[in-house]
Amino acid sequence: MPAQLTIDSITDFCLQKLDFSKLKLDPEYYYAHLPLCVVDSVFSMGVKYESVRNVVRRMEPLVGNTIFRDYGSLPIDPSQQISVAAFLEKVEQQSPEKLALEIYQNKQRTSTQNGILKAEAVSRFLRVLAEFNVQYFQDVPRLITDTNFEQQIKRIPGQASGICLSYFFMLAGNDQLIKPDRMVLAFLEVITAKTVTLQEAQLILEKVSSQLVLKGYEMNPRLLDNLIWNYQRKLPKRLSGTRMNSVL
Repeated sequence: MPAQLTIDSITDFCLQKLDFSKLKLDPEYYYAHLPLCVVDSVFSMGVKYESVRNVVRRMEPLVGNTIFRDYGSLPIDPSQQISVAAFLEKVEQQSPEKLALEIYQNKQRTSTQNGILKAEAVSRFLRVLAEFNVQYFQDVPRLITDTNFEQQIKRIPGQASGICLSYFFMLAGNDQLIKPDRMVLAFLEVITAKTVTLQEAQLILEKVSSQLVLKGYEMNPRLLDNLIWNYQRKLPKRLSGTRMNSVL
């Protein structure tokens, strides 16, 4: 996997099930400030997304009450963004425990075993960005192929899978990556009746996106990921992970 038959079958399933009349990214892909991408990506792991939106809304006082830029727009000028350093200066004045309780108002941990508070994970992620001189959206593209940066992020407890990092890059503007979380994996496993790895999910959505482009749709892996995510979250829970007969 992914064989061409698999790609064709997943493409057909997407055309049958997904709502292509709503080719629109969610507002989270248009944050006004880069630190919000870190907050979202860290807090989104393994939880219902509405709780993440609540956490991000609580960041308004830290980012000048501007959470989003105009929908569909490019990142605003750095002079109008809250830098990584400025955000770090505000959150590092308090302990992770106090941040979790009073600022993020969320005491979730990055994992149930040996995890740390997500509040602390956000600070660690931001520190790595600062070490690589990344302060604004405009600085992010040079990190995408930086394996040293990737390794340092994956050393943060709970980040070893790389899902959080991929999602951070997506929120920061990369439209070729996906967030291969349980929603996307469940969607693909329903079609294939097989376990799909994180790496396979990325490759599958790249190829299916290309197929959809050939069929006349404006598509990329990030947009397809978002369509799948919205489709999956609306399914009744009993159906969201029910496998079909294998299409392979």
